[in-house]
Amino acid sequence: MLRKTAALLGLSALLITPTLAFAQDDAPTMGSDIAEACPAPANISGAIPVGAIFTISGAASVYGGSQQAAVQLAVDQINDWGFLGDGNSINILFEDSASENEQAIAAMTKLVDEDQVVAVIGPTLSREAFSADPVAQDAGVVVLGVSNTANGITDMGDFVFRNSLPEASVIPGTVADSVSELGITSAGLLYGNDDDFTVSGYEVMLSELSDAGVSIVGEETFAAGDTDFNAQLTNLIGANPDAIFVSALAAEATPIIQQARSLGYTGPIVGGNGFNSPAVLSQTGEDSNGLIVGAAWNGSSTNPLSTAFVEAFSEATGNPPDQFAAQAYTGAWLIASAIRCADSTDRAAIRDSLASLPEIETPLGLFTFDEDRNPVHPSITQVAQDGVFLPLISEEEPAS
Repeated sequence: MLRKTAALLGLSALLITPTLAFAQDDAPTMGSDIAEACPAPANISGAIPVGAIFTISGAASVYGGSQQAAVQLAVDQINDWGFLGDGNSINILFEDSASENEQAIAAMTKLVDEDQVVAVIGPTLSREAFSADPVAQDAGVVVLGVSNTANGITDMGDFVFRNSLPEASVIPGTVADSVSELGITSAGLLYGNDDDFTVSGYEVMLSELSDAGVSIVGEETFAAGDTDFNAQLTNLIGANPDAIFVSALAAEATPIIQQARSLGYTGPIVGGNGFNSPAVLSQTGEDSNGLIVGAAWNGSSTNPLSTAFVEAFSEATGNPPDQFAAQAYTGAWLIASAIRCADSTDRAAIRDSLASLPEIETPLGLFTFDEDRNPVHPSITQVAQDGVFLPLISEEEPAS
């Protein structure tokens, strides 16, 4: 039985626009600590080109749309503030990877070679990053992944960063919290075996479950693009596990949830980062109740910067943000902070500046990069209830 979860905080009736967020002295402001640490730039001028590659179309477009909106919100705020100095601005150049590796490579090549960007945010998917990031690395251009969680992303080179917690950082907490809260002693595993992200998630799940003493009663695989999972789910459900752990992207996550419920499975489904989309919840309805997912961020956070972001994003788009929006928004501010602190548009100087940013407050919490350019900040375990993600463990309860 799930413990009672903490309720989502109600949003303030007074929503702030990006401009107003900086006009009010007492308003929480992303970038305030960097503004104190680094003087306004004196050696840069004009519009600074920064690229962004997201899955705006294709199978993974449920992630890319919110990412694009979040980056645009951040850029508007940065430019309205004059964060990079009077008269200076970020010129954000969006490219659609269309959820295809080759398209991601083409987009990265265009941004780096033709548009001469000083940094790139994205691409959305880990498999796209493994294909396209070497283009940026070879050109000496910073690329900041804001949703790449597969193992080995930053191993591609010293210009490759990410602010998205890798599955190896999030899944251990998800497994520990799930096992502790639900008393899980046996589990079935289902994962995509042809995608870097889903394979990484599976490997971490298997390791953590084994370390926790959970018996693995069955393992099943699928390929990207599959739509019928009844055979795999029938095998797993027949083994009577306490929970089914799944590593999948949203396109496969939705039918997996629906088909598991149609087959009569009422137990918990524990998913990887691919399940972290409002689209998954809206498309599965009541079937997603009890879905457990580890996350880098949850909209119920009382962090003032997170609350301000939720309000601004909701006003700008008419929809609440998801985790991918929060990470993309933070990523755009990190790039702007690196440019400000470097006081330069030199690509190598921006890389060095990003790597040495001090620990700063963000919507994701207190944030810094480790020596391997991976993010360091808190994670959270969520449970889906009535179409929203809530913390599995309420704030008054200690985390596992």
